[in-house]
Amino acid sequence: MFDYPRPAAGMLVVKGRDVLVLRRAATPKRGYLDLPGGFMEAGEGIEQAARRELREETGLQVGRVEWLGFYWDRYYLRGFGYFPTMNFYYLARWRSGVPRGADDAASAEWVPIASAGGKRARFAWQHMAEVFRDLRRKLR
Repeated sequence: MFDYPRPAAGMLVVKGRDVLVLRRAATPKRGYLDLPGGFMEAGEGIEQAARRELREETGLQVGRVEWLGFYWDRYYLRGFGYFPTMNFYYLARWRSGVPRGADDAASAEWVPIASAGGKRARFAWQHMAEVFRDLRRKLR
C-alpha cells in the first residue's frame, strides 16, 4: 500500500504531574492506550497536524508547545500489512477544559507521568515507551 513512511503528529498534554492518554475506540489496537495524534493530511504542517488531532480526539486546544521528539514505528492495516510511520511529538501544558474521547478515542484520562509507560501498560504502538521516557527526561 505504502512504499514510503507515513508521517504522523501527536501531542502530549501535561497537567501538573499527569499526562493525557487515550483509549483507542477502533482497530487497529482497539482498547489499547494511545496518545492524541494521527496521520498528517496533505499540505499540513507537523505542529498544525498535532493540534488538529488533539482537538478532534479530545476537544482540547493548547497554547504554546515545545518539541519533544521523533520516533519510528510501524502501522498495520488488514489486507495491506505493515508500513513504516514517522511519529512527531510536541509537549503542551494543560490550561483549561475537560478532555473527552472522540473520533478515534473511546476515552481520555489523566494518568501520573511517573507511572505512564510502565511495563504493564498495553500501548497501541511500540514507540510510546520511548515517548514517555523522553517526557520524563524533559520534565526533570
